[in-house]
Amino acid sequence: MTDESTSNVLSLDKAYAACRAIARREAKNFYYAFIALPAPRRNAICAVYAFMRQADDLADDECFTCTERRVHLDAWLSAWRAVCEGGTATDPVFLAVRDATSRFSIPLSLLDELVAGVTMDLNPAGNDAPDTYTTFADLYRYCYLVASVVGLVCIRIFGYKDARAERLAEETGIAFQLTNILRDVAEDAARNRVYLPLEDLANHGVSLDSLLHRVPGAPPNRHERALLAEIALRAESYYHSAQELLPLIDPESRPALLVLVSIYHALLKRIERADYDVFSRRASVPLRQKLAILAVGVARMAWARLVA
Repeated sequence: MTDESTSNVLSLDKAYAACRAIARREAKNFYYAFIALPAPRRNAICAVYAFMRQADDLADDECFTCTERRVHLDAWLSAWRAVCEGGTATDPVFLAVRDATSRFSIPLSLLDELVAGVTMDLNPAGNDAPDTYTTFADLYRYCYLVASVVGLVCIRIFGYKDARAERLAEETGIAFQLTNILRDVAEDAARNRVYLPLEDLANHGVSLDSLLHRVPGAPPNRHERALLAEIALRAESYYHSAQELLPLIDPESRPALLVLVSIYHALLKRIERADYDVFSRRASVPLRQKLAILAVGVARMAWARLVA
């Protein structure tokens, strides 16, 4: 191997190491699933996560206006596309993602959709009007772009042969994002965003203003609990798709998907057990429970390797 080839391999190793560091630091739930993957797939998943994290951070940087954030995102996306076209990658995340998309045949159009989802939050209705979604169909499109697309990327890395896996991965992403929306109702409202469909608010007699201007820490009233319970019921229905997806994934990747689904579903269950009080305290899955779920996933990974 030439010195130049060795340098390229080391650069790629360092790029993946940088992505793993980002995932370890930022991916509070995802990282536990990543650990249950074989190293090449784990590297690819961490690279995709780091790419997603960069886009999210640019979109959410409140030091800048929405217009400025769009400019920064456009510049970032142009740099990524230049790398895809053979340009030199100075960003380790771009280098790792370019390798991962090639290695696992991930369509670049999926990453474009992911960025499109991030930019949806940069389309304010005007002045100080909150960001809202009128119907569940409108919200579904947002969830598809920011979560289902991630699922469609992940199953390319996990490996599958049955085309049904694509629809099930899409719906699993919807389950995860609805869980995130429930957990973050108070936090999003503080940022002038309400992801609960306006038609659902109206059906339960909950005003948009009451969500945006709550007394900090006040528990939900019965109308708000009923509203949040309906969203949770929708999420539960989509978790059925996750269970159907598991057997369609390559055996050595199933433990990782099981860990991810188990942690997210546990988060939804904690919200339900708290009687939908997502205002007094932000729901989370305790570390000990995550580690217990991970232990099961690692054990299943070891078994999958033994019987392969």
